This record gives sequence, structure tokens and C-alpha cells, in this order.
Amino acid sequence: MRWKPARREVLAGLGALALAGSSARTSADDAPHRHGIAMHGEPALPPDFTHLPFANPAAPKGGQFRQAIFGSFDTLNSMSVRGNAPSVMVPLIVQPLLMRSQDEPFTLYGLLAETVATPPDRAFVEFRTNPQARFADGKPVTAADVAFSWQLFTQRGRPNYRRNAEKIARVEIRDERTIRFTFKAANDLELPLIIGLMPVLAAHATDPERFENMGFTPFLGSGPYRLEAIEPGSSITLARREDYWGKDLPIHRGLYNPDRLKFDFFRDSNTQFEAFKTGLIDFRAEIEPVKWLSGYDIPAVRDGRIVRESIPIRAPKGMSGFVFNSRKAPFSDIRVREAMFSLFDFEWLNANLYSGVYRRTGSFFDESELSFKGSAASPRELALAGPELAALRPDILDGSWKPPISDGSGRDRKVMRRAIDLLRDAGFAVRDGVMTHLASNSPMVFEILVTTREKERIALAFADTLRQVGIRPNIRLVDSSQYWARLKDKQFDCIIEGYVVGASPGQEQVNRWGSIAADQPGTLNWAGVKSAAIDRTINAMLSARGREDFVAAVRALDRLLIAGHFVLPLYHLPDRWIARWNHVKRPEKLPQFDLTTDLFWIEANR
Repeated sequence: MRWKPARREVLAGLGALALAGSSARTSADDAPHRHGIAMHGEPALPPDFTHLPFANPAAPKGGQFRQAIFGSFDTLNSMSVRGNAPSVMVPLIVQPLLMRSQDEPFTLYGLLAETVATPPDRAFVEFRTNPQARFADGKPVTAADVAFSWQLFTQRGRPNYRRNAEKIARVEIRDERTIRFTFKAANDLELPLIIGLMPVLAAHATDPERFENMGFTPFLGSGPYRLEAIEPGSSITLARREDYWGKDLPIHRGLYNPDRLKFDFFRDSNTQFEAFKTGLIDFRAEIEPVKWLSGYDIPAVRDGRIVRESIPIRAPKGMSGFVFNSRKAPFSDIRVREAMFSLFDFEWLNANLYSGVYRRTGSFFDESELSFKGSAASPRELALAGPELAALRPDILDGSWKPPISDGSGRDRKVMRRAIDLLRDAGFAVRDGVMTHLASNSPMVFEILVTTREKERIALAFADTLRQVGIRPNIRLVDSSQYWARLKDKQFDCIIEGYVVGASPGQEQVNRWGSIAADQPGTLNWAGVKSAAIDRTINAMLSARGREDFVAAVRALDRLLIAGHFVLPLYHLPDRWIARWNHVKRPEKLPQFDLTTDLFWIEANR
């Protein structure tokens, strides 16, 4: 293949990074290389650990594991802003430097990087690649590949890479296997870990000019699988590599067991469910209570061929809800956003549509120590967030705030009255049965954009209540490609979306709530949040040296987000619900903070 000028430009940019190993080293800034790194404290596993505590190192290899993904795809490159890519390439084909253990809040262990070094103030991070690490063509993974990947991602990748690049003072290739990232400021505890999760591409086999327009061309990977077959938009099949260099690494023992992974894409949740019940799909993570309660009354469940399990997860429950685009009227007015809270009747919805299974969400970090619920703002929180936090309403400051609670009738006038009062303060009133902006004499009009029938169902239930006060939203169901294209450019009024939260929230909060992400395409700051106080709490969270400071920063962020009424909280499930055909096996012990199917294996002769 003849490389085009764009590749030479990227590689030329790396010339400044290549420093002689001996002259680049100084004794003052050295730090010992270790087998892992934790966000706070020390890694739980010793350097000589043999396998992850939740993995079964004796799990047999073989068989095909068939999984379902909702939606479609028009590219394989999930590292570029362009296109709608599935999240199956990383780390199955393209691997990162370090790998996360889901049994710890945020700890990484060596993968492509054999070791990692960082000083106590985390002013830099240094990675030393594993001498055995190989791409699928047999060529070694080197520090030059890491530098190439960093340069490519920060120039042409997703916005989070460019934001992180602004924090980097210099990148040094110190020898063939060693690369150091030196930061402009110390004490960002998460930044070394974020860089450690960066996928590494092969510099000799990646054309930067085509990076954003690769379509269905796969990268040359270093991971345990290779792309075997693809039906554009419909299915992807990966085949396990017998020659995978890392199959005996402690971090991988007991993982990536099936010979084939087949991912089928479905545009309709009911069709997906039928495929599972008929055996075309092996595994299902259930999120619909009606299906969980009554949809599994089938012979395959009754005779044990399908196994259903409720798995407790210690991570925060996260947030799903109606996300209001505060860039656009009417949701640019916080009083309108708050009024919506009193017009959503969770009690009616939960009882009539979901048999009371759901719990109402009242925090962005619900059911964890990171939630502000039940705890008064501490002096630490007030010092971190400043006067904006101290000025919040009393029930948010003392932790007693809850979403409005209705009588479950669907017509609770007492709860609705609060909404009417807020809308009146915002300049609205009901005229001839229509909620009208008095100054412009125009009706309140907005669109709820949805991409699934289940979300449409929730939106319709919300619209029923809104109509009682003269608000008639337009509910628009679109396909996933159009939906995500509109979200990327923030071209919507209201959506129903969720924010998954891990046990150690960090840099992703900048992407969701940071002012810098509000106007950038492709970020998850769908609500358009721009708040100096929120920015301060996120920065404090990222630089917190101890657990108490970290918890205080997250709780302060939680209070500010709730007070901004950017998201109308919906609900969450008490546990993780999964269903699997009985030839799909799992370890007896599961990780504490997340459930990953990488642990599963297929019973012999399947």
C-alpha cells in the first residue's frame, strides 16, 4: 500500500517526540514501574496475580456466542466522530495499553503496556510496552505505535482526546518500548488512567487520511479476535485468534473463551426479544419490567433451557430521564425545566405500565455513597463548589430533596399546581386550552425525539399529563442513524437518554456536563450545561487525593445538576437482569461493579 501525504504529516509530527533514551532520563523525575495503577489507593491484586478474581481460568474454549445490539451501524471506527459505530472493536480487536478490573472502583492492570509508572503527584505517566505484544501481522507493538495513535486521535478523533491533549505538555519516546506523557499541571489523578485506556493502532498499517472515512474496513488489531464476517448494518462476526499473543496473560486468563462472537443488530426491541426466545440469540440483558415479569412464561424457561438471574451491582445506578436542551426555548428557562418535574407522574406510570417494579431515580449517582441524597452539604463541598452551591434551595443542601410525588391517579392537581405556578413565573398561561407565552402570544411547542418504541411509550404517557395543562408536545420516532446524527449536532428539544455511571466517575463527566463540551459536536453534554460551579466540582473530583475529597466533589456535582433541572429523572431497576440459554455458562463469582460477557463460555459441543 502506498501511504498518502497525510500519513507522512502525522509521522513527521512525531519526530519531535522521539528523544534519545539516555538523554531524556533524569533521576529527579523517575518513578518506579509497576504492574497496575489505581485511581485512589493501591491496586488490590499483587504483581504476581494469576488471574482476575472473578474469572474462571479453567473455562473451556470453543463454540459461538451470539449477542444482540439495538440499532444499526455504518462504520466500524468507534474512535472517530463520524458515523455510527458499534462498541465491539475495542478491546476485542484493537486493544488499550491497560485493562480495567471490574472488581475495583477504578484500577488498571498491564495489557499492551507491561508496566506503568507515575509519581505521587501524577505529573506524568510512563508506559513500557510488553515485549511479547504483537499486532495480528506479527509486528511488535512499540512506543512509536502509542505515539502515532495519540497523535492521530488528538487530531482526528473524538473531542475527549483533543480535550486531554490540551493537558499534555510533551510526549517523549524514551526508548523503543517506553513512552512518557508529561502533564501541564499535576494532581489530575485520573488522567494517567484515561491515557492508559487509549487503544493502540499499528502505525505501519493505519492511513490517517482514511481514518474518519474507513467505513467497514477493520483496523489491524492486537486483540484476541479478528473480523471474520460483516453484513453492513445487520451483523458482525469475530473469530478468536489462536495466535493471540496475550492469551496467557494473567489479566486475560478465563476471558474471551468462545471461538466466535456474533453480534446481530435489531431496530425493534420486540423483534430482538423474539430472536432470543427462539434461540437465535444466546444472551439478553433485560431492561423492560413487563417483559421480565410476564414475557418469559415460555417452555424454554419452565424447563430450564433459559436461565434468568437478578445480579446485584455495587456501582451507582446512574441516571435516565428526559434531557432538556437548555440552548433552545422553552427549556432555556430553568423554571420551565423545573415545571416539567411536576408534570411527570411516575407513580401512575410505574403502577400501570411496570407493575411497580421500578425505583424512582433522585440522584445522578443513586444508591451509592456518591449520591447527595440523605446527606447535608459538607464544608468540603461548599469550599469546592463556591457560593453557587451555598445558594441552592434548602432541601437540596440538606439532602432531603425528592422528585415530586403524585397520588398515582394521573391527575394530581396538587402536584400540577406547582408546575402552573412555575410556568406563570416564566411568562406562560393557559389561553383557550393552550399553554401560551404571553409576551409573544405563541403556544408552547417542543419535540420529544425518540428512537425506540419503549421510549415512545414513555413519551406518550408524559404527553398525556402535559395535555392537561395545555401543552401538546410532538413525539417523533426516528431511526438510530438519524437520531444520533441529530444528537451529535444538538438538534433536538428533548430526548430520553441515560447516563451510565461507574464506581469511580471521572473524565466522562467533563464530556457530559463540562462547559467546554456544551457546544462541541459529538459530546454527551446534550443539555447544554455551562456552569462555572459545575466545572469546579468536576476539576476537584479529578484532582481529589483522598476518598473523602472525591466523595465531596461528586456529591457537590450531584446537587448542582439536580438544582439545574437539566434532566427529569425517570427510574431504575433494583438489580441487573439477565437471561441466557443454559449452554452459556458464567463463573460462580461475578465482579462487584459491572457485569461483562467477556467472562462467559459456551458449553462443550455447542
